[in-house]
Amino acid sequence: MGDRIRILIVDDHSLIREGLRAVLETQPDMELVGEAHDGREGVARAGALKPDVVLMDMILPLMDGVEATRQIVQNDPGVRVLVLSNYMEDDKVLGVLKAGAKGYLLKDTAPHELRQAVRDVYRGKSALDPTIQRKLVDQMTHPHEKPGRLAEELTHREREVLRLMTEGLTNQQIAARLSLAEGTARFHVSNVLRKLGFPNRTQAVLYALQNGLVTPD
Repeated sequence: MGDRIRILIVDDHSLIREGLRAVLETQPDMELVGEAHDGREGVARAGALKPDVVLMDMILPLMDGVEATRQIVQNDPGVRVLVLSNYMEDDKVLGVLKAGAKGYLLKDTAPHELRQAVRDVYRGKSALDPTIQRKLVDQMTHPHEKPGRLAEELTHREREVLRLMTEGLTNQQIAARLSLAEGTARFHVSNVLRKLGFPNRTQAVLYALQNGLVTPD
């Protein structure tokens, strides 16, 4: 069943891991391939097991979720990290998203929402808890950084593409929305990332929202 989403759980609480296992193992399109109880083990197991999605806690022994996420994504950019935590401090939330996480959910997320978020990040979309999303949008009025060096050079088409990126659309969906070839949409996305100076879509979208490059719906 090559279409099953291979999932690794990284959490230091056995009860949480057991609960996540129960939520995920019933799904015909999901397969739990491993678990880790600290950040260092999570990095090692991600390298060995090659999961599609890693469910990552933030507060972990030996290595926190931010550093574990950074190392996992550096080692294999194809791995999608979805944070599942009760920790909502701004610096940690932004830190783990900038480290390459594709989503951030709180641990009181409903099981069906968690399962959908796993599917979304697997397909290249972002998944943010509404509480986290509001916090990030609120920070637009207090941006940490100045716009990217080439942000002012975004073309009208690239700004359209960036707006659709903030909606979580894939390259294929952007192409369909703008009546473009998928390769053309991919080219525009690459240009947006290059001009904003970010290695992935999640970071570029957060930066665009924080700095008012697009207006959130």
